[in-house]
Amino acid sequence: MSEILTDKPAETSEPTSCVIEARELGRWYGEVVGLSDLSVIIQPGITGLVGPNGSGKSTFMKLIVGELKPSRGGVRVMGHKPFANRTLYRELGFCPQQDALYDHLSAYAFLTHLLRITGKSARDSKLLAGKALERVGLTEAMHRKCGNYSKGMRQRVRIAQAIAHEPKLIIFDEPLSGLDPIARHQIRTIFNELASAGCSLLVSSHVLHELQGLTNRIVLIHRGRLLAQGGISDIRRLLSKHPRRISIASDAPVDLAVELLRLPGMRATRIAEDNRTLTVETQNAEQLFDELPAIATRLQAGITSLDSDDEDLEAVFDYLVG
Repeated sequence: MSEILTDKPAETSEPTSCVIEARELGRWYGEVVGLSDLSVIIQPGITGLVGPNGSGKSTFMKLIVGELKPSRGGVRVMGHKPFANRTLYRELGFCPQQDALYDHLSAYAFLTHLLRITGKSARDSKLLAGKALERVGLTEAMHRKCGNYSKGMRQRVRIAQAIAHEPKLIIFDEPLSGLDPIARHQIRTIFNELASAGCSLLVSSHVLHELQGLTNRIVLIHRGRLLAQGGISDIRRLLSKHPRRISIASDAPVDLAVELLRLPGMRATRIAEDNRTLTVETQNAEQLFDELPAIATRLQAGITSLDSDDEDLEAVFDYLVG
């Protein structure tokens, strides 16, 4: 199916205020749907792309950078169609989730090679490669082969190659994965510096709190569709309207269920076949956590574990779409 958006050549297209615009965008692989009827507009700056694993985030990003062609609908990046658009590629950076480095090359040689492919001169390629590797903290190790790098160092190389050619828009697919807390702070600082210099970033994660302190603009997708878009506080309010599911292992699940049902916001309780595990659904999880210690002590309920599977975005999103 042809693209919905009106096609305009890159060299004559009119300026656009948004950096990414998708309309009824779909992509499937045989009978497997990777993305379905996604319509969203992303403005300049830093935007977080959130969704559970398998939600369609990676497919969306590959469509944005032109690795894939839409099966239906259309997407424009800075006013242009990205698929097979070599001119646009020079303005894009992409940090994929896949660990695909040239292990026989050093990080410096790897970046220099990629920069030469984009058309940079040998001199500029060396300068930009060194600058990018210094920025991600790999100056001392940049002449070592990538095959000898740790997981965190390899992730830094992928980030470096995405920013080395100084693009206008950079797409990061789970960029904080595999990094320790110090490295995560350093990378967030780099992202903020890039945005301050006028670069736009789309940063994906399956963990909402990873994006806190980085941006207040979030796009949530689930099962290939747009679920919500707004600030983190707006998203949290949306999630809070739906019940949380909490599992409690107890020596007295029946007595505990009776007491918990008296709390505001309780929706349901269920005791598992093991006669020990109590599952509750509540719209006021905070009060439950506050009241539970006193209730358990009074009943001598013998609680041995407390789990909330809704900390997993997949479970929370299932509530929203269910």
